[in-house]
Amino acid sequence: MSEELYVDGLGLAPGVMETIVAIAAKEVEGVASVDASTFSGIRSRFVSNAASQGIEVSMNETEGVDIAVHIDVFYGRPIPAIASDVRQGVADAVVTQVGFKVSSVDVYVDGIRFSA
Repeated sequence: MSEELYVDGLGLAPGVMETIVAIAAKEVEGVASVDASTFSGIRSRFVSNAASQGIEVSMNETEGVDIAVHIDVFYGRPIPAIASDVRQGVADAVVTQVGFKVSSVDVYVDGIRFSA
């Protein structure tokens, strides 16, 4: 997201929503990382805020905020349960911290990591 978000007189600087989403997603058990793992090396050269990699936020004028999150998960964990927990955690964090209505949270599992 490269522009400020304005809703009901509240303006958020670029990157604020992405940071909230990244922290909420990383708190879910089974999430190894939040980023677009396939392009993380290339993306990191063009995206200044590491927290915003793999997260897309757009304002839907009638419905609320649409969020897309790209994650890597740990091997052996149930992916549908992790995705459900990420959806719920992200939506709760945005509503609680910012007060924006969330219309959708799309979770993309881009990779699986093995425990070190």
